[in-house]
Amino acid sequence: MKIHFIGIGGIGISGLAQYMHFRGHEITGSDISDSRIVKILRDKGIKVTIPHNKNAIEDQDLVIHSAIIRANNPEVVAAKEKDIKVLARREALLDLLHEQQVYAVAGAHGKSTTSAILAAIMDGSAIIGAESKGFGSNVRYDASCEQLIFEADESDGSFLNSNPYCAIVINAEPEHMEYYNYDYELFYDSYRKFIASAKLRVINAEDAFLSTIEGEAIRLYPSKDITDINYILIDDEPYTSFTLKDLGSFSVWGFGTHIAVDAALAVLAALESMDLETIRIKLLHFKGIKKRFDIICKGENAIIIDDYGHHPTEISATMSSVKEFAKLQNLTSITAIWQPHKYSRTIDNLEAFTNCFEGADCLIILPVWAASEAEQYIDFENEFSRYNLKMMDYLRRDEESINLCKHDEVIETLDKGLIIGFGAGDITYQLRGEK
Repeated sequence: MKIHFIGIGGIGISGLAQYMHFRGHEITGSDISDSRIVKILRDKGIKVTIPHNKNAIEDQDLVIHSAIIRANNPEVVAAKEKDIKVLARREALLDLLHEQQVYAVAGAHGKSTTSAILAAIMDGSAIIGAESKGFGSNVRYDASCEQLIFEADESDGSFLNSNPYCAIVINAEPEHMEYYNYDYELFYDSYRKFIASAKLRVINAEDAFLSTIEGEAIRLYPSKDITDINYILIDDEPYTSFTLKDLGSFSVWGFGTHIAVDAALAVLAALESMDLETIRIKLLHFKGIKKRFDIICKGENAIIIDDYGHHPTEISATMSSVKEFAKLQNLTSITAIWQPHKYSRTIDNLEAFTNCFEGADCLIILPVWAASEAEQYIDFENEFSRYNLKMMDYLRRDEESINLCKHDEVIETLDKGLIIGFGAGDITYQLRGEK
């Protein structure tokens, strides 16, 4: 088929586009601007039009668009005028994934990490919402294997169309509630349907909602099933070792009890089709994912980490890991840099955000990454006054240091201790000196 993807620069759409490209389909796409992902797609021979343009629609058989694309998009309009089938990503999943044995990983937090861990353990294809350092991409394709590890997204309900053979659910904390019209019963019912649709179910049974799920499932009780947690350095890289039930000890890249939970769920899912010792060895193949506790600089006096955490639960868990890592690296100060993601998320979770940076010797807050939302006033200086707080406009990376800037002036340079940036906006590019 000839398939055109609108919004192809997004991590979710790009994953599907690459997957279908590897399966032999002729893929084109478009996006609003150039990006690193667009470059990767072009390097694979995929034609990408920048910006959206009606002329990108030629004789394709199918057009798939991301959730944010509206009906008046010029390419959507052109496709419908030519009687080309147009589907949102969530609708297209039913057609694209129906032939695979899908291991679908869902949850508000940790699904990219759990998906990448499972992909390290199991053979087969993978479509993940972040770049796995193990295979240098968010997509892996194996034509010889019917298994597909797939990061299933609840933000637009698309996980219901992921055709799960195995449903792995880490947690079900309310998030993206605007899609569910702030109807909590609708939100939780979607998770019930997702879990019920799978033949094999692996769940974190200590999650408040998941503990209520009835029926056959492999249940993980982290507080009693995961023991002997230790944080160690292997070749100066962070690892968490732990014992899982009566299955013995495991080691996984990363620090934190949340990493142990993610790994444990992946191990339990893989046990259905793999032997234990192979799983134990392959777990060591996981080397982390980009933008998740991503150590981007180890200087003489400073370590710089980029983290995608944009919800207080995620940030709090990562801060616990940061404190342990700083101790093992003999670093005496921790600086947290936060770029709030969306006004709505920040306001809805403001109290939790004010508590999640515990352990930071200094907190730097950048302007809110609006993600197309209208600006709203938030009194950050008052709400976060308990911290050693600094408000800055942007960052400028300078080799082993970070310059803090207001307007066009460098106010301060960070060149000592552990420096970690949090956010799902463009902070990752600022930290890396790419913007």
